[in-house]
Amino acid sequence: MPYSHCSTICSASRKIVHLLAMVFIAMVLCVLCNTSSSHAAPQKKWRVIYVEGGPYTDYQQILAGTIHGLAQLGLIVNGNVPVPEGSESTKEMWDWLCAHAGGDHLEFLPDGYYSAQWDETKRETNKADIVRRINEQQDVDLIFAFGTWAGQDMSTDEHNIPMFSMSVTDAVDAGIVATVEDSGRDNVHAQLEPGRYERQIAIFHDVFKFKRLGVPYEDTPDGRSSSGIPAVENAAKKLGIEIIPCTTQLNLPDLDQSFANLLACVENLSTQCDAIYLTVNTGMQGNRIKKLLQPIIAAGIPSFSQSGPGETKLGVLMSLAQTNFDDVGLFEAKAISQVLDGAKPREVSQVFEGPLGLAINLEMAVRIGWNPPFEILAAVDEIHQRIPDAP
Repeated sequence: MPYSHCSTICSASRKIVHLLAMVFIAMVLCVLCNTSSSHAAPQKKWRVIYVEGGPYTDYQQILAGTIHGLAQLGLIVNGNVPVPEGSESTKEMWDWLCAHAGGDHLEFLPDGYYSAQWDETKRETNKADIVRRINEQQDVDLIFAFGTWAGQDMSTDEHNIPMFSMSVTDAVDAGIVATVEDSGRDNVHAQLEPGRYERQIAIFHDVFKFKRLGVPYEDTPDGRSSSGIPAVENAAKKLGIEIIPCTTQLNLPDLDQSFANLLACVENLSTQCDAIYLTVNTGMQGNRIKKLLQPIIAAGIPSFSQSGPGETKLGVLMSLAQTNFDDVGLFEAKAISQVLDGAKPREVSQVFEGPLGLAINLEMAVRIGWNPPFEILAAVDEIHQRIPDAP
Protein backbone atom coordinates (compact mmCIF):
# COMPACT_ATOMS: atom_id res chain seq x y z
CA MET A 1 0.00 0.00 0.00
CA PRO A 2 1.39 3.43 -0.85
CA TYR A 3 2.69 5.36 2.15
CA SER A 4 0.30 8.29 1.55
CA HIS A 5 -2.68 5.94 1.70
CA CYS A 6 -1.41 4.40 4.96
CA SER A 7 -0.83 7.84 6.46
CA THR A 8 -4.35 8.92 5.56
CA ILE A 9 -5.89 5.77 7.09
CA CYS A 10 -3.78 6.06 10.24
CA SER A 11 -4.73 9.69 10.65
CA ALA A 12 -8.41 8.83 10.30
CA SER A 13 -8.04 6.02 12.83
CA ARG A 14 -6.43 8.36 15.32
CA LYS A 15 -9.34 10.80 14.92
CA ILE A 16 -11.86 8.04 15.49
CA VAL A 17 -10.01 6.83 18.61
CA HIS A 18 -9.80 10.40 19.88
CA LEU A 19 -13.52 10.94 19.23
CA LEU A 20 -14.43 7.71 21.04
CA ALA A 21 -12.24 8.72 23.97
CA MET A 22 -13.99 12.09 24.19
CA VAL A 23 -17.42 10.39 24.10
CA PHE A 24 -16.33 7.99 26.86
CA ILE A 25 -15.05 10.84 29.03
CA ALA A 26 -18.28 12.76 28.52
CA MET A 27 -20.31 9.72 29.54
CA VAL A 28 -18.24 9.22 32.70
CA LEU A 29 -18.58 12.90 33.62
CA CYS A 30 -22.34 12.70 33.05
CA VAL A 31 -22.66 9.67 35.31
CA LEU A 32 -20.54 11.31 38.00
CA CYS A 33 -22.58 14.49 37.74
CA ASN A 34 -25.88 12.63 38.03
CA THR A 35 -24.61 10.55 40.93
CA SER A 36 -23.38 13.62 42.74
CA SER A 37 -26.62 15.54 42.21
CA SER A 38 -28.77 12.61 43.34
CA HIS A 39 -27.00 12.60 46.70
CA ALA A 40 -26.75 16.34 47.08
CA ALA A 41 -28.90 18.15 49.61
CA PRO A 42 -32.15 19.44 48.10
CA GLN A 43 -32.27 23.08 47.16
CA LYS A 44 -35.24 23.68 49.46
CA LYS A 45 -35.93 22.57 53.01
CA TRP A 46 -39.68 22.70 53.52
CA ARG A 47 -40.78 24.37 56.74
CA VAL A 48 -43.88 22.73 58.24
CA ILE A 49 -46.58 23.90 60.64
CA TYR A 50 -49.36 21.90 62.34
CA VAL A 51 -52.97 23.11 62.74
CA GLU A 52 -55.88 21.43 64.59
CA GLY A 53 -59.24 22.39 66.04
CA GLY A 54 -58.38 20.68 69.30
CA PRO A 55 -57.04 17.44 70.78
CA TYR A 56 -58.44 14.17 69.46
CA THR A 57 -56.99 10.68 69.68
CA ASP A 58 -57.19 9.96 65.94
CA TYR A 59 -55.01 12.99 65.27
CA GLN A 60 -52.25 11.41 67.35
CA GLN A 61 -52.44 8.11 65.47
CA ILE A 62 -52.61 9.59 61.98
CA LEU A 63 -49.82 12.07 62.73
CA ALA A 64 -47.65 9.19 64.00
CA GLY A 65 -48.50 7.11 60.91
CA THR A 66 -47.62 10.01 58.61
CA ILE A 67 -44.30 10.52 60.37
CA HIS A 68 -43.52 6.80 60.06
CA GLY A 69 -44.30 7.08 56.34
CA LEU A 70 -42.06 10.12 55.89
CA ALA A 71 -39.20 8.22 57.53
CA GLN A 72 -39.86 5.16 55.34
CA LEU A 73 -39.57 7.37 52.25
CA GLY A 74 -36.34 8.94 53.52
CA LEU A 75 -37.82 12.42 53.95
CA ILE A 76 -36.89 12.54 57.63
CA VAL A 77 -34.16 10.71 59.55
CA ASN A 78 -36.08 9.65 62.67
CA GLY A 79 -39.77 8.71 62.57
CA ASN A 80 -40.05 7.03 65.97
CA VAL A 81 -42.27 9.73 67.42
CA PRO A 82 -43.77 8.68 70.79
CA VAL A 83 -47.56 8.89 71.21
CA PRO A 84 -48.54 10.29 74.64
CA GLU A 85 -50.39 7.96 76.99
CA GLY A 86 -53.39 9.17 78.95
CA SER A 87 -53.72 12.26 76.76
CA GLU A 88 -55.17 13.18 73.37
CA SER A 89 -52.73 16.04 72.86
CA THR A 90 -50.38 16.20 69.86
CA LYS A 91 -48.26 19.04 71.29
CA GLU A 92 -45.71 16.68 72.82
CA MET A 93 -45.41 14.84 69.51
CA TRP A 94 -44.79 18.08 67.62
CA ASP A 95 -42.14 19.17 70.10
CA TRP A 96 -40.42 15.81 69.64
CA LEU A 97 -40.46 16.16 65.84
CA CYS A 98 -38.91 19.63 66.05
CA ALA A 99 -36.06 18.22 68.12
CA HIS A 100 -35.51 14.76 66.64
CA ALA A 101 -36.99 14.19 63.15
CA GLY A 102 -34.00 15.60 61.27
CA GLY A 103 -33.08 15.31 57.61
CA ASP A 104 -32.54 17.66 54.68
CA HIS A 105 -36.10 17.78 53.35
CA LEU A 106 -38.45 18.88 56.14
CA GLU A 107 -38.14 21.22 59.11
CA PHE A 108 -40.87 21.10 61.77
CA LEU A 109 -41.09 24.63 63.15
CA PRO A 110 -40.97 24.87 66.97
CA ASP A 111 -43.35 27.85 66.88
CA GLY A 112 -45.50 26.21 64.20
CA TYR A 113 -48.00 24.36 66.42
CA TYR A 114 -51.54 25.78 66.39
CA SER A 115 -54.40 24.21 68.39
CA ALA A 116 -57.68 26.03 68.97
CA GLN A 117 -58.52 23.73 71.91
CA TRP A 118 -62.07 23.55 70.47
CA ASP A 119 -62.61 27.24 71.15
CA GLU A 120 -64.22 29.24 68.33
CA THR A 121 -62.49 32.48 69.32
CA LYS A 122 -59.09 30.81 69.46
CA ARG A 123 -59.85 29.20 66.10
CA GLU A 124 -60.39 32.60 64.47
CA THR A 125 -57.25 34.00 66.08
CA ASN A 126 -55.14 31.07 64.92
CA LYS A 127 -56.33 31.39 61.34
CA ALA A 128 -55.60 35.12 61.26
CA ASP A 129 -52.17 34.60 62.80
CA ILE A 130 -51.25 31.85 60.33
CA VAL A 131 -52.40 33.80 57.26
CA ARG A 132 -50.52 36.88 58.48
CA ARG A 133 -47.40 34.81 59.13
CA ILE A 134 -47.51 33.26 55.67
CA ASN A 135 -47.98 36.55 53.87
CA GLU A 136 -45.66 38.71 55.98
CA GLN A 137 -42.95 36.50 57.47
CA GLN A 138 -43.06 34.03 54.56
CA ASP A 139 -41.47 31.30 56.68
CA VAL A 140 -44.01 28.51 56.07
CA ASP A 141 -43.78 26.06 53.15
CA LEU A 142 -46.17 23.24 54.15
CA ILE A 143 -49.27 22.90 56.35
CA PHE A 144 -50.54 19.79 58.15
CA ALA A 145 -54.21 20.48 58.93
CA PHE A 146 -55.90 17.93 61.21
CA GLY A 147 -59.68 17.74 61.52
CA THR A 148 -62.58 19.63 59.98
CA TRP A 149 -61.93 23.02 61.58
CA ALA A 150 -58.30 23.13 60.52
CA GLY A 151 -59.06 21.86 57.03
CA GLN A 152 -61.75 24.48 56.49
CA ASP A 153 -59.61 27.32 57.84
CA MET A 154 -56.52 26.43 55.80
CA SER A 155 -58.42 25.75 52.56
CA THR A 156 -58.64 29.41 51.63
CA ASP A 157 -57.64 31.84 48.91
CA GLU A 158 -55.83 33.93 51.53
CA HIS A 159 -52.60 31.96 50.98
CA ASN A 160 -51.06 29.57 48.43
CA ILE A 161 -49.02 27.31 50.73
CA PRO A 162 -49.48 23.54 50.10
CA MET A 163 -51.96 22.21 52.66
CA PHE A 164 -52.70 18.58 53.54
CA SER A 165 -56.06 18.00 55.20
CA MET A 166 -56.02 14.85 57.36
CA SER A 167 -58.41 12.99 59.69
CA VAL A 168 -61.61 14.57 58.35
CA THR A 169 -64.88 12.62 58.24
CA ASP A 170 -65.99 14.10 54.89
CA ALA A 171 -63.78 16.77 53.37
CA VAL A 172 -66.16 17.31 50.44
CA ASP A 173 -69.23 17.91 52.61
CA ALA A 174 -67.13 20.12 54.88
CA GLY A 175 -66.20 22.33 51.92
CA ILE A 176 -62.49 21.67 52.32
CA VAL A 177 -62.25 20.26 48.79
CA ALA A 178 -64.60 20.61 45.84
CA THR A 179 -64.98 16.94 44.85
CA VAL A 180 -63.40 13.55 45.40
CA GLU A 181 -61.51 13.91 42.12
CA ASP A 182 -60.53 17.59 42.39
CA SER A 183 -59.67 19.61 45.48
CA GLY A 184 -60.62 22.81 43.68
CA ARG A 185 -57.46 24.65 44.76
CA ASP A 186 -53.94 24.11 43.46
CA ASN A 187 -52.47 24.12 46.97
CA VAL A 188 -55.01 21.83 48.68
CA HIS A 189 -55.04 18.05 49.15
CA ALA A 190 -57.32 15.94 51.38
CA GLN A 191 -57.45 12.25 52.17
CA LEU A 192 -60.85 10.85 51.16
CA GLU A 193 -62.45 7.45 51.54
CA PRO A 194 -65.69 7.70 49.51
CA GLY A 195 -68.65 5.68 50.77
CA ARG A 196 -67.05 4.61 54.07
CA TYR A 197 -69.92 5.76 56.30
CA GLU A 198 -72.63 4.43 54.03
CA ARG A 199 -70.86 1.05 54.19
CA GLN A 200 -70.73 1.25 57.96
CA ILE A 201 -74.49 1.72 58.25
CA ALA A 202 -75.21 -0.98 55.66
CA ILE A 203 -73.00 -3.57 57.39
CA PHE A 204 -74.34 -2.69 60.86
CA HIS A 205 -77.91 -3.04 59.58
CA ASP A 206 -77.16 -6.27 57.75
CA VAL A 207 -76.07 -7.84 61.04
CA PHE A 208 -78.84 -6.55 63.35
CA LYS A 209 -81.78 -5.59 61.09
CA PHE A 210 -82.69 -2.66 63.33
CA LYS A 211 -85.47 -0.23 62.43
CA ARG A 212 -84.65 2.77 64.64
CA LEU A 213 -81.04 3.95 64.77
CA GLY A 214 -80.01 6.46 67.42
CA VAL A 215 -77.45 9.03 66.28
CA PRO A 216 -76.01 11.69 68.60
CA TYR A 217 -74.43 14.72 66.92
CA GLU A 218 -74.08 18.47 67.04
CA ASP A 219 -76.60 20.06 64.69
CA THR A 220 -74.37 22.76 63.26
CA PRO A 221 -72.76 22.83 59.80
CA ASP A 222 -69.42 21.79 61.29
CA GLY A 223 -71.02 19.25 63.60
CA ARG A 224 -73.02 17.58 60.85
CA SER A 225 -69.99 17.48 58.60
CA SER A 226 -67.54 16.14 61.19
CA SER A 227 -70.03 13.39 62.11
CA GLY A 228 -70.79 12.47 58.48
CA ILE A 229 -74.52 13.05 58.98
CA PRO A 230 -75.40 13.54 55.27
CA ALA A 231 -73.86 10.14 54.47
CA VAL A 232 -75.63 8.51 57.44
CA GLU A 233 -78.98 9.98 56.41
CA ASN A 234 -78.47 8.88 52.81
CA ALA A 235 -77.68 5.31 53.86
CA ALA A 236 -80.67 5.18 56.22
CA LYS A 237 -83.01 6.35 53.48
CA LYS A 238 -81.81 3.63 51.10
CA LEU A 239 -82.20 0.94 53.78
CA GLY A 240 -85.57 2.12 55.10
CA ILE A 241 -84.17 2.91 58.56
CA GLU A 242 -85.56 5.64 60.79
CA ILE A 243 -82.87 7.89 62.21
CA ILE A 244 -83.60 8.99 65.79
CA PRO A 245 -81.35 12.02 66.33
CA CYS A 246 -80.16 13.48 69.58
CA THR A 247 -78.64 16.88 68.92
CA THR A 248 -76.60 18.73 71.50
CA GLN A 249 -73.32 20.62 71.88
CA LEU A 250 -70.54 18.08 71.42
CA ASN A 251 -67.52 20.09 70.28
CA LEU A 252 -66.94 22.36 73.25
CA PRO A 253 -63.64 23.62 74.70
CA ASP A 254 -64.93 22.19 77.99
CA LEU A 255 -64.40 18.47 77.37
CA ASP A 256 -66.20 17.56 80.59
CA GLN A 257 -69.33 19.29 79.31
CA SER A 258 -69.00 17.67 75.86
CA PHE A 259 -68.93 14.26 77.52
CA ALA A 260 -71.85 15.08 79.82
CA ASN A 261 -73.93 16.18 76.83
CA LEU A 262 -73.06 13.02 74.89
CA LEU A 263 -73.85 10.80 77.88
CA ALA A 264 -77.26 12.44 78.25
CA CYS A 265 -77.93 11.73 74.56
CA VAL A 266 -76.87 8.10 74.87
CA GLU A 267 -79.09 7.64 77.94
CA ASN A 268 -82.03 9.10 76.03
CA LEU A 269 -81.44 7.19 72.80
CA SER A 270 -80.94 3.86 74.59
CA THR A 271 -84.60 3.90 75.65
CA GLN A 272 -85.93 4.76 72.18
CA CYS A 273 -83.83 2.88 69.63
CA ASP A 274 -82.87 -0.61 68.45
CA ALA A 275 -79.21 0.38 67.92
CA ILE A 276 -76.86 3.32 68.43
CA TYR A 277 -74.31 4.78 66.01
CA LEU A 278 -71.63 6.67 67.96
CA THR A 279 -70.33 9.47 65.77
CA VAL A 280 -67.03 11.34 65.74
CA ASN A 281 -67.13 14.18 68.27
CA THR A 282 -65.11 15.43 71.23
CA GLY A 283 -67.52 13.83 73.70
CA MET A 284 -66.10 10.45 72.64
CA GLN A 285 -63.20 10.37 75.09
CA GLY A 286 -61.21 7.16 75.46
CA ASN A 287 -60.94 7.29 79.24
CA ARG A 288 -64.73 7.67 79.57
CA ILE A 289 -66.08 5.24 76.99
CA LYS A 290 -66.73 2.53 79.58
CA LYS A 291 -69.01 4.94 81.46
CA LEU A 292 -70.66 6.06 78.22
CA LEU A 293 -71.56 2.47 77.36
CA GLN A 294 -73.46 1.70 80.57
CA PRO A 295 -76.90 2.89 79.31
CA ILE A 296 -76.36 0.88 76.11
CA ILE A 297 -75.52 -2.23 78.13
CA ALA A 298 -78.58 -1.71 80.34
CA ALA A 299 -80.78 -1.47 77.25
CA GLY A 300 -79.17 -4.52 75.65
CA ILE A 301 -78.78 -2.90 72.22
CA PRO A 302 -75.87 -2.97 69.73
CA SER A 303 -73.52 -0.04 69.21
CA PHE A 304 -71.27 0.94 66.30
CA SER A 305 -68.24 3.25 66.34
CA GLN A 306 -67.97 5.62 63.39
CA SER A 307 -64.36 6.42 64.31
CA GLY A 308 -63.02 2.88 64.07
CA PRO A 309 -61.68 -0.11 66.00
CA GLY A 310 -59.85 2.04 68.54
CA GLU A 311 -63.22 2.59 70.19
CA THR A 312 -64.23 -1.04 69.67
CA LYS A 313 -61.13 -1.99 71.63
CA LEU A 314 -62.47 0.21 74.45
CA GLY A 315 -65.89 -1.43 74.46
CA VAL A 316 -68.10 -0.29 71.58
CA LEU A 317 -69.61 -3.45 70.10
CA MET A 318 -68.63 -3.09 66.45
CA SER A 319 -66.86 -1.03 63.81
CA LEU A 320 -65.24 -1.43 60.44
CA ALA A 321 -61.73 -2.74 60.89
CA GLN A 322 -59.41 0.07 59.98
CA THR A 323 -56.30 -0.11 57.91
CA ASN A 324 -53.29 0.22 60.14
CA PHE A 325 -52.65 3.90 60.82
CA ASP A 326 -49.23 3.40 59.26
CA ASP A 327 -50.97 2.58 55.96
CA VAL A 328 -53.04 5.75 56.22
CA GLY A 329 -49.88 7.67 57.11
CA LEU A 330 -47.90 6.20 54.23
CA PHE A 331 -50.66 7.37 51.86
CA GLU A 332 -50.24 10.90 53.26
CA ALA A 333 -46.45 10.69 53.18
CA LYS A 334 -46.46 9.65 49.52
CA ALA A 335 -48.73 12.58 48.67
CA ILE A 336 -46.37 14.93 50.51
CA SER A 337 -43.39 13.41 48.70
CA GLN A 338 -44.99 14.08 45.31
CA VAL A 339 -45.46 17.73 46.23
CA LEU A 340 -41.86 18.00 47.40
CA ASP A 341 -40.88 16.62 44.00
CA GLY A 342 -42.76 19.38 42.20
CA ALA A 343 -46.39 18.27 41.86
CA LYS A 344 -49.22 20.57 42.93
CA PRO A 345 -51.32 19.16 45.79
CA ARG A 346 -54.34 19.38 43.48
CA GLU A 347 -52.65 16.98 41.04
CA VAL A 348 -52.19 14.21 43.64
CA SER A 349 -54.91 11.56 44.08
CA GLN A 350 -57.05 12.06 47.19
CA VAL A 351 -58.67 8.60 47.30
CA PHE A 352 -57.54 6.17 49.98
CA GLU A 353 -58.88 2.61 49.72
CA GLY A 354 -59.90 1.32 53.16
CA PRO A 355 -60.84 -2.19 54.32
CA LEU A 356 -64.27 -3.81 54.64
CA GLY A 357 -63.52 -6.16 57.56
CA LEU A 358 -65.19 -6.02 60.96
CA ALA A 359 -63.97 -5.35 64.47
CA ILE A 360 -66.05 -6.54 67.44
CA ASN A 361 -65.81 -6.51 71.22
CA LEU A 362 -66.76 -9.91 72.67
CA GLU A 363 -67.31 -8.71 76.23
CA MET A 364 -69.77 -6.11 74.97
CA ALA A 365 -71.52 -8.84 72.97
CA VAL A 366 -71.93 -10.90 76.15
CA ARG A 367 -73.11 -7.87 78.13
CA ILE A 368 -75.97 -7.16 75.69
CA GLY A 369 -76.81 -10.83 75.21
CA TRP A 370 -75.67 -11.18 71.61
CA ASN A 371 -74.09 -14.43 70.50
CA PRO A 372 -72.29 -13.66 67.22
CA PRO A 373 -73.08 -16.35 64.61
CA PHE A 374 -70.21 -18.22 62.99
CA GLU A 375 -70.53 -16.40 59.66
CA ILE A 376 -70.05 -13.07 61.46
CA LEU A 377 -67.02 -14.29 63.38
CA ALA A 378 -65.56 -15.61 60.13
CA ALA A 379 -65.71 -12.11 58.64
CA VAL A 380 -64.12 -10.40 61.65
CA ASP A 381 -60.59 -9.03 61.28
CA GLU A 382 -60.23 -7.73 64.83
CA ILE A 383 -61.61 -9.33 68.00
CA HIS A 384 -61.27 -7.56 71.33
CA GLN A 385 -61.92 -9.68 74.39
CA ARG A 386 -62.83 -7.17 77.08
CA ILE A 387 -63.98 -3.71 78.03
CA PRO A 388 -60.96 -2.20 79.77
CA ASP A 389 -61.01 0.26 82.61
CA ALA A 390 -60.19 3.87 81.74
CA PRO A 391 -56.91 3.92 79.79
